[in-house]
Amino acid sequence: MESRKQAVITHDKGLHARVAAMIVQKAYEIEHKRQVKLYFRHPGGTAVPAASIMPLVSLRVKQGDTIWVEAVGLAAEAAVAEMAVFLESDFVLDDAVTMNQVDTLLQDNAITAGQIFASMANGLIVADENDVVTIFNPAAERILGIPVSCALGHKAQTIIPGSRLHIVAKTLEPEIGCRQSIGSLTILTNRTPIIADGQVRGTMAIFEDISVLETVTGELKAVKELKERLQLVLESVQDGICVVDRGGDITYVNPTYVELVNQSRQELIGQNVRKLSPDGVRSRVLATGRPVIGSIVVKPGGMTVVANVSPIVVDGELTGAVSVVKNVSEVHNLMDKLNHISAKAEYLEHELRRVQKPGPDFRKFIGQSGKVQEALAIAAKAAASGTTVLISGESGTGKELVAEGIHYASRRATGPLIRINCAAIPESLLESELFGHEKGAFTGAVRQKPGKFSLADKGTIFLDEIGELSKSMQAKLLRVLQQKEFTRVGGEAVIKVDVRIIAATNRNLKELVAEGAFREDLYYRLNVIPILLPSLRERTEDIPLLVDHFLHKVIAEQNKIVTGIASEAMAGLMAYRWPGNVRELENVIERMVTLSDSSVLMAADLPFYLREGSEAAPALAQPETAVLPDLKQPVVLPWVEYEKQIIALALANYGSFNAAGKALGLTHKTVAAKAQKYGIAKTVTWENRGD
Repeated sequence: MESRKQAVITHDKGLHARVAAMIVQKAYEIEHKRQVKLYFRHPGGTAVPAASIMPLVSLRVKQGDTIWVEAVGLAAEAAVAEMAVFLESDFVLDDAVTMNQVDTLLQDNAITAGQIFASMANGLIVADENDVVTIFNPAAERILGIPVSCALGHKAQTIIPGSRLHIVAKTLEPEIGCRQSIGSLTILTNRTPIIADGQVRGTMAIFEDISVLETVTGELKAVKELKERLQLVLESVQDGICVVDRGGDITYVNPTYVELVNQSRQELIGQNVRKLSPDGVRSRVLATGRPVIGSIVVKPGGMTVVANVSPIVVDGELTGAVSVVKNVSEVHNLMDKLNHISAKAEYLEHELRRVQKPGPDFRKFIGQSGKVQEALAIAAKAAASGTTVLISGESGTGKELVAEGIHYASRRATGPLIRINCAAIPESLLESELFGHEKGAFTGAVRQKPGKFSLADKGTIFLDEIGELSKSMQAKLLRVLQQKEFTRVGGEAVIKVDVRIIAATNRNLKELVAEGAFREDLYYRLNVIPILLPSLRERTEDIPLLVDHFLHKVIAEQNKIVTGIASEAMAGLMAYRWPGNVRELENVIERMVTLSDSSVLMAADLPFYLREGSEAAPALAQPETAVLPDLKQPVVLPWVEYEKQIIALALANYGSFNAAGKALGLTHKTVAAKAQKYGIAKTVTWENRGD
């Protein structure tokens, strides 16, 4: 049976502690007398036991408030009526026994509250309206390091560092979850004002030491960061990584491993390596607990990988294994790249030894004659396109300088310029030089070598003396021109290149085509933009400019004091026919500066065959009808002079070391060495010098 009734509190102080104790004592008596359970309920609130003082005080009932009295039991109605009457009374007790019981109840609750405060793990500080500390529990002593005797009765802001209880008492605003540092400790505090009957009765602070929690949080954060870094490393490495547990189930694979085995991560995770490959390396490591290093494994599909598998041991117990694999083909690719770079470095090292560095345009070609300007104008237009160029002219006319100018004035200027003299390399080695060879392609091929076409990729290749190529090499060169591809000697792979070809010759390719010595289709492929360089005898007006240029160059090199050249000497230079062209002129100037004892070069400083130009010069002026000087003449020259003239004559007639050597019954190496000795082929490139 249930019953309820409202009661209006008329006591001027409401249900303060002593009144609440009286009510609890009365409720206890009624419950035992009538065998019911009594409850109090504030309107809109929840029911609290009537025989418990602390819940009743927590209702904060004031004068004039209405409170519901509820009872459950057979005599509920009578119990509710009796309790309601008591609540609406003035709570005056004359019975000494009852008063003692009320005091005992208050004391018991005070002791209970004290025990609760003392047992709290959190610190508790209570201060009155004057900020004087009235409660300071043991946890507050421990956390703050302040004895209770030094705290009670003193102002909180005086004894407690950073206390804000006096501020909360003024603002009446609670401060929840405030973090502060006291010494080496980190404290989390809740501060609230104590308000009774609308007035501030004091303040209360509850706080806890979170230093250990902060340390643990920091450690957890560090572990999390370490885990994220490790994950990032594993996801970023270029080696495949696979982790299995002690049972053989795959628990982790990185993206590289997924790519290597060509399966998704979802497909791989959970697979058991003992079932996939019972005799595999990972199964062996799980069985033996010993690492396996450098195992070569052939995957399905033919891919070969090198695997390193190590056991994972924790506290002496095998908990799994980790496999690190690398695709061997990647290593091969790196070796190829290294060989290519090494070959480029080797070539550039030789290029650095050259006296003259390539210029950015055609300024190195000295001359103002009409034929020179016409040839250079065509070269400048050719530079603007990527078309194949064929430069024709006698030996020593500057074909290589024009080729350099075309390259450095073109869009390929930032790419390499690779030079090769086709006549200076034996036929048996020329294909390897041009296109490269694979390791083991022939005796002595101990490593893969990229050819000149590979080195010239994205740049220009200059093929000097193109007319000396054999028919078989002409066919291979034609393929490069047509399809932009070739195959290394001993190899099968087709290599694509982006190369511009500039060819040069001192022979008449059209006549060679008519004789069947040169392929017609290759000739037309090369002769897209023909440039014909005039011989020096066709531009004698440029001789003073060239003499001035070479004088400054040789003077700087030899550090000699030469102020100029006499008009008689200049006349002798201009009267000569110059079968060796500009190269021969440079050699003559160098000789004159070297041997001259005066500051002005005189006619006497000219070589003998120039001083006696009426006999010697004509013989060398027209190679097609040239003959040696009459050995019966009164003047007998040293042998070296005749040898020099023979070599010069042969080169002028036949245009290359190979052809001249065949005519003289000498090897091309001997002809090249003699030409260098006498300064006839001073500008031979480094490729020729080893022959």
